[in-house]
This record gives sequence, C-alpha cells and structure tokens, in this order.
Amino acid sequence: MKRISVIFEKPYSVVLQSETLNKPSANEVLVKTKFSAISPGSEMLVYRGEFPAQLQVDAAIKALSEPFRYPLKYGYISVGEVVAVGSAANKEWQGRPVFCFHPHESHYAAPLNELIPVPEDIDLMEALFLPNMETAVNFMMDGRPVIGERAVIFGQGIVGLLTAALLAQFPLDKLVTLDRHAIRRQASLDVGAHDSLDPDNATQVSNLAGLLDTDAAAGLADLVYELSGNPQALDQAIRIAGFGGRVVIGSWYGTKQANLDLGGQFHRNRIRLIGSQVSTIPPEFSGRWTKNRRLDTAWEMIRKVRPAQFITHQYPVCRANQAFELLDKNPAEAIQVVFTYDE
Repeated sequence: MKRISVIFEKPYSVVLQSETLNKPSANEVLVKTKFSAISPGSEMLVYRGEFPAQLQVDAAIKALSEPFRYPLKYGYISVGEVVAVGSAANKEWQGRPVFCFHPHESHYAAPLNELIPVPEDIDLMEALFLPNMETAVNFMMDGRPVIGERAVIFGQGIVGLLTAALLAQFPLDKLVTLDRHAIRRQASLDVGAHDSLDPDNATQVSNLAGLLDTDAAAGLADLVYELSGNPQALDQAIRIAGFGGRVVIGSWYGTKQANLDLGGQFHRNRIRLIGSQVSTIPPEFSGRWTKNRRLDTAWEMIRKVRPAQFITHQYPVCRANQAFELLDKNPAEAIQVVFTYDE
C-alpha cells in the first residue's frame, strides 16, 4: 500500500512523499486519514525553521519523538477511520472513527493505545479541535479564573479563540482580547469577548486599562494569557497585569527570544508568570486528574463551543505547500486550515 506524507523539506518548503506502508503488525491497526489540521503556532515555527534543534519534536508523542531536523514529518491533528486490524488487535476497532496525534499522512499504522475513539455524537471536523481544546482546558486549570475577574488574552489564533470561548462561560467582570487580524477579532467577539483590540493600534492599547474598569487606576487585569506566539506581547501582558495578577504563558516561541522589562511594575506588583504546557497535567491537579479526565472535559467543551465554525480553508493534501504559504504570507485571511484526503 502507498501512503502520502507531508514533509517539511527545509525552511519555507513543504513537499509530498509517496512511500510503501506495510500491513499493520499483530497489535496494530491501519488508519485511513479523513482530515488533518494545521496547528498554525508550532507548525509555522517548523515551516520557517524557527524550532530549537536540540529538542525532541514532542517527547510525549511517539510519532514525533525524533529531534528536530530536516527533512521532517510534523503535525499532530489527525482524524480518520480504522480500515484494517492486526491479528492480535481487538476486532471491534474495525470501522471506528479515531483521533490520533500524528503527522499529516494519508494512512498510518498505530497501536490502539495511541488512538482516541471519537464519540458518536461528534463530527470528525469538530474532532479535529481536540488537542487545541485540551490545551484551552489546560489554560483554565493553570489560570484558575475567578468570578468577577478581569481577563485579557493576547492572541486570537485558534488556541486563543478556544480559550476565549471557555473564559466567556465564566462569570467574569470583563474579557478583552487582542489580535492583529480583523477576522480573528470578530470571531473573538462572536464567542463572547466583551472587546477585541488591535495590539498595533496604539490608541486602542492605551485605552485597554480603561476598558477593564471605568476607574483607570483600578483597571488592570487579574488574569492575562499570552497566546500570540509573539515574545514582545509578553511585555505587554506583564504591563496590563494588576497587583498580584497572573500571566499564563501558553505560547511556544521556539528560537525567538523574549526581552522583558522586569525592572518596573513586575517586581513591585508581585506578578506571577505561569508556564502552561499541555503535555502534562498541572502538578497541583495531578493527584485527582488524569489525561483521560482532561480529554473527556475537552470533548464536552467541543460539544458546547462547536469549533468547526473556525475552519476558514480546506485544501486537498496535495496542495499542502499552498496552505502553508497562505498562513505564512496572508495570515489575516485564515483561522483554521484543514487538509482533506482523497478516497
């Protein structure tokens, strides 16, 4: 059997590779991919060559356990159907729709413990958002929003939008988001943000404290999320945090450096910087929460938010390079880009 794989060949170059795929081993199943989605944060770092070469691609995902180096298979959002079952695998998996943290490939063999069954009531397009929704759930666990708080999110890419959608369900006093692209600011308002600003508009940014409260002196945020992928935004996030405020850093900057001004209000205001990463359960929850419990919560949030509304583009996988060029050169046009696979 032949499979098609998306290969990051070198910076700014994505190619397709056809290769022979062996039948699944006794304890594996064969999955035919229906859709896969681009994660525009981490995948654009790989596309542009901005990844830290000394790290594993993702130590928590077997298919991504090798160090970063070109040529590279990357991606971790794939849904499909089990089309063959190994001799020792559970035959009940035949025909089952599944999610897998796997690169962009038309077919792949995997052991059952790497697959997540898609609930019967969730469409495969909605299921594509499982990893980013789990990340947004993890942000809630790390940030711990409190009733009546004022929250700010820098960055309204897909993870930022899902985070906004979850925060909008809390009884917050105010939820303000920032993003450079109008299409994302409108989507943010649609999911429940009270205001959405352009961080490049100096007037809007200078009015941010006033938007948080009519008393500008008290109008600083309790909870701030930096999800833009732009290290400069972290300085802005720190400046808008009030006394004892929490800044959750969910961005992965790769090789980009964050130059922070920590000599001002950061020190005197006792601001807390919280690193958030979805590969693990936050330590304070690890005695009660498991990966499966968090995934169950993410599925439930998918049912509530219906994130397929954020899909702006679908490309056949043979046009993968065009999809990445869109995100690199015209990000203002896109939110979520999805690959489709021929029957």
